[in-house]
Amino acid sequence: MMNRTERLLHLLQILRGYRHAVSGERLAERLGVSIRTLYRDIATLQTMGASIEGEAGVGYVLKPAFFLPPLMFSQTEMQALLLGMQWVLQFGDAPLSNSATDAINKISDVLPASIKNSISAFTLRVGPPAPEPMIREDLSLLRDAIASQHKIHIVYKSGDGKESRLTVWPFTIGYFTDKRILVAWCEKQKDYRHFETARIISLEILEERYLRPKDSLFREWQAIQLRKHS
Repeated sequence: MMNRTERLLHLLQILRGYRHAVSGERLAERLGVSIRTLYRDIATLQTMGASIEGEAGVGYVLKPAFFLPPLMFSQTEMQALLLGMQWVLQFGDAPLSNSATDAINKISDVLPASIKNSISAFTLRVGPPAPEPMIREDLSLLRDAIASQHKIHIVYKSGDGKESRLTVWPFTIGYFTDKRILVAWCEKQKDYRHFETARIISLEILEERYLRPKDSLFREWQAIQLRKHS
């Protein structure tokens, strides 16, 4: 049986699944509680700041703009978030790693003492930290180019030491425990290429944007990878 906090969280999740007002009777049925309990839970959530509109006998709807604060995450969801942020802390490039630390601190600040204590004794851990040169890497320019869909010019050093000057369309970065890979469309080779970010000697964001949406490039590249490994 769910405790009250879990029930309130579940009620918010149910409301998010409806685009129009839903009756209190239907909500109570889905929660397995009485209609009187449902009304009390709705009032509690409204007091806590949830943008729930409606009234008894009419129905209720949660405004789409409502943001579920970290305080309302379940214990398992919180563990998943913390484990993910720990991974970014250890294997993200420098700005992402610093942001993961800030995010953990912000979440901790708004949690009640009981949950905050469980975070201090967090038992799920990510493996050994990344090598020091990898931690110091800053991929902010790459992420900016991807976000704005701008072409970039790179000087890239291959494994055999050969340098290439290429104009590419970057659209995703793969973060792994031992390296990071930029995936991009290469204008010279007219094909998708994978570049180890540590081998990019220099990078310049060009004014010209590539014409295809990055989501389209990603889907096409993903389909090609699936065919290769099927």
